[in-house]
Formats: sequence, structure tokens, C-alpha cells
Amino acid sequence: MSRASKTKVLLTSGKRKTAIARATVRAGKGRVRINNVPIEILEPKISREMILEPLRHAGDEVWNQLDIDIKVSGGGYMGQAEATRTAIARALLKWTKSAHLRRVFSVYDRTLIAGDPRRRESKKFGGPGARARDQKSYR
Repeated sequence: MSRASKTKVLLTSGKRKTAIARATVRAGKGRVRINNVPIEILEPKISREMILEPLRHAGDEVWNQLDIDIKVSGGGYMGQAEATRTAIARALLKWTKSAHLRRVFSVYDRTLIAGDPRRRESKKFGGPGARARDQKSYR
């Protein structure tokens, strides 16, 4: 039997606005990397704290035995942070298959599991944006 068939690998994703995060989870030592950057040195700090929320709620005993690699692209840094935390939360749920953990995430913040469907409204003709119109003058 080959080594690749023995290791369990999970793939999950999370979206927020135009940001997409793809998480790869395997058994390991508790390393979390986002675009090959360890979570401990990720900047800005506010997005790092947001990404760590599902890990804190899951508890150390759950994620300290997992390595999570995340590739995230699109959007701004906060959109990427929200997409990443959704991908991590879904990965933890899929790995543990725990109804208790699902309830904990759902009570804390439902967007950890479900995601936010809101998107940018497209621009229309006659103005600079989706709703704003050019002003008109009669004189």
C-alpha cells in the first residue's frame, strides 16, 4: 500500500464577497499556514485574531493534532480573513464530525459554517456606481 493512500486529507473552502479560501487539512502537529505564512506572524493583527476564532472555540485538543494549509485569494484582507475562518471551521467540523462543535460554532457566529451570501451590486449605466446617478443641470 502506498504512503499517499494511508494519510487522511480533507479539502474545504470558504467564501466572502470575492475572497475564496481553500483549506487542506491533514494529521500533524498543529501548524496553521495561510499562503505559506505561519498564522503566528500573519499581519494585520485584527485579521489574525479573526482567523483564530474557530480554533479557539474548538479547543487545543482538536486542532493541535492537525496541520492546516490555506490558500486564499481575491478580495481585501478582511474578506480573506472571513473566508479563511469559514474554511477552517468547516474543516474542523468535517474532521471531527462533532455535533457539539457544530452547535458551538453556530451559537457563536453562524457565518463560521453557513457563509454570508451578500455580494456587490453591479454597476449600471448613467452614473458612477450601482445606484448613484450623474447630476443634471437645466441651465
